[in-house]
Amino acid sequence: MTLTFLVAAQAASADEFAPALEAYLHSNVTAWATDPVILDALRSANSRTADFQSDQILALDQAWRAEVGQSNAPTIEPILNNAAADFLRGQVNASGGTISEIFIMDSVGLNVAASSVTSDMWQGDEAKFTETYSAGPGATHIGDVEFDESAQTYLGQVSMAISDPDTGELLGAVTVGVNAEQLF
Repeated sequence: MTLTFLVAAQAASADEFAPALEAYLHSNVTAWATDPVILDALRSANSRTADFQSDQILALDQAWRAEVGQSNAPTIEPILNNAAADFLRGQVNASGGTISEIFIMDSVGLNVAASSVTSDMWQGDEAKFTETYSAGPGATHIGDVEFDESAQTYLGQVSMAISDPDTGELLGAVTVGVNAEQLF
C-alpha cells in the first residue's frame, strides 16, 4: 500500500472512485454474472424463498449472524458450499487480488452463494440490493470505498441486478468487493 494511495483514498470521495469501479463491473463482472451455475442457483433459491414473509427472512438473518465465527453453522454452510459458491471463489482466485469477495442474492435479498462469510444473510434492506434488484434489469450500485479492517485494504463494492439473458426475467443481484488499490 503506497502512501500516495492512502492519502488519495482518505481525501477522495466515493464519486472519484466510482468511474473505475463501474468500469471494472462492466468489463469483468458482467462477463460471468450470468453463467449458468449462477442462474441455476438463483432460480432454485427463488423457488424456495419467493413467498417468504419478513419474519422468516429476519429469522434466517438472525441465525446467520449468530453463526458467524462459529464451528457449527447450519445456516451459513449451504451458502458457502454449493456449485455457485465454488464458481464465485474461482472468480476471486482468477482476479489476482482485485476481488476480495462475491455473493449473490435472490429475489428477496437473501444470500444464495458466497465466496466467503458475509456479516449478515439478508441484504434486502441495503443499497446493494435496493438499488439493483429493486430497480430492475441493468441496474447497478457503486458503494463507497472504505478501509476494510479484515482485509487490511481499501475496498469498494460494486453490485448489479442479474437477469436471465434469454428471457429478461430478473433473478437476483450480485455484489463484488473490489480492492480499490488494484484499480489505480
